[in-house]
Amino acid sequence: MIASKESVETKSSDYVMPNSQRVYVEGELHPDIRVPFREISLAPTKDFSGNLEPNEPVRVYDCSGPWGDPQQAPDSAQGLAPLRAEWISGRGDVAEYEGREIKPEDNGYLTRGHEEFASNAERKNRLEHFQGTKRRPLRASAGHPVTQLWYARQGIITPEMEFIAIRENGRRAAAQASCLCGPQASRLPDPSTRRDARSPHRQDACAP
Repeated sequence: MIASKESVETKSSDYVMPNSQRVYVEGELHPDIRVPFREISLAPTKDFSGNLEPNEPVRVYDCSGPWGDPQQAPDSAQGLAPLRAEWISGRGDVAEYEGREIKPEDNGYLTRGHEEFASNAERKNRLEHFQGTKRRPLRASAGHPVTQLWYARQGIITPEMEFIAIRENGRRAAAQASCLCGPQASRLPDPSTRRDARSPHRQDACAP
């Protein structure tokens, strides 16, 4: 069965995913970082004797944005909040400038007349111009690139880098602290051990 548009459309963050909740992990180098995860609760496991063994919840990516947080009330008509604005401005190497005028091609139309026709069309196919927050574009102002690669080459760990590190590593540190052994331990490499083409065969980080 194909779901109708009305059955899947979500207008606010009132929608709650079953058996899960949004959780956040804060940064260490940058305490203002809050990395979202979706924590899924698991049913207990029944063993051969009939006893129930509880299972720890599993954390996965949560890419639902502000709509996945019941504490927020996002409005798609206003656009997303500029979560990285303070990180970017705090580096002091960008400046705002006047962007160019929006062209019909930006909205998928060939000419201005084509765009105006779409703006006056029936509601189903009408072009609605975005009336939300208008932000001016940014460009480098300090004579160097403003990419994460450039910062990394200078030895700078940006909030963006820590955010990604927390998201990708998940709960690996907690798993290592639980003293796993055997084949599971060999899959948890020591993050302090470099892995590259020059040392493909290294000793397992967690010895039995």
